[in-house]
Amino acid sequence: MNPFAVKSNEAGRKLMDQGAYPEAEQELLRATRKAPKWSVPWYNLGLVYKRMHNWPRSLACNKRAAQLDPADEAAWWNLGIAATALGDWEEARRAWSAYGVKLEPGSGPIDMKLGLTPIRLNPEASAEVVWCDRIDPARAIIRSIPFPSSGHRFADLLLHDGAPNGYRLFQGKEVPVFDELEILEPSGFSTFEAVVEASNPADRDALIALAAERKIPIENWSTVRVLCRLCSQGRPHQKHQPQPPDEGPLVRYGIASQSESEVDSLLETWQRGRIGCLILEFDCVLE
Repeated sequence: MNPFAVKSNEAGRKLMDQGAYPEAEQELLRATRKAPKWSVPWYNLGLVYKRMHNWPRSLACNKRAAQLDPADEAAWWNLGIAATALGDWEEARRAWSAYGVKLEPGSGPIDMKLGLTPIRLNPEASAEVVWCDRIDPARAIIRSIPFPSSGHRFADLLLHDGAPNGYRLFQGKEVPVFDELEILEPSGFSTFEAVVEASNPADRDALIALAAERKIPIENWSTVRVLCRLCSQGRPHQKHQPQPPDEGPLVRYGIASQSESEVDSLLETWQRGRIGCLILEFDCVLE
């Protein structure tokens, strides 16, 4: 192997790990020129472009890496992610199949119904984990109601990474947490916040039931727990994390809807005839 290519590849890998992507790109391009038939710098260059969300170049580099080393599973996986981001379903299907994912015959977008999966939004920033319907190896639809600070909404279609970064329990089993890469398609939902006073748990349950009856997504934001970084990116441990606060009379709800009047009607119907129940705040917090 060309020693200059090895040196440039290693320098590029280190720069990439430091987040210096333009500098890493130049080193890795140098490595591919010095050893054009060596798959490793092509894969690393594809990874740099993946982190930069430069999907056309990520696709091209991972495709070249997979051609040079068909046994490189990581190259096939990242090729699948890049092709999915670009909506190149023929290439995405080819990549997932080469990796070993069993797909139904067909063309166009993939719908595998892989079940509920936790996805970490904004992994490099505020990092909120939400539950999503995973529909193929790299896409998922948000089914939680994210906090407005995340910039995400109920039913956004996400592109996500494939390497587990933590675990959560779902129906008694551990499921991996994947990091979001970007929003592929924003939903048509807005996020509303309501703060209500309801000391009786039956009244709070009634609001949830009424929303379910009207098919309006709602979540009790008052019970959300904040995990330490160790637990969030690993396996949550009881001694490391705060417990959700006891529900008192003041409850904060997140509500997803495409119509403010729909949410207003929900709250007014719920409050009507309920002694001691008050709507203290109501606002659209993310359009």
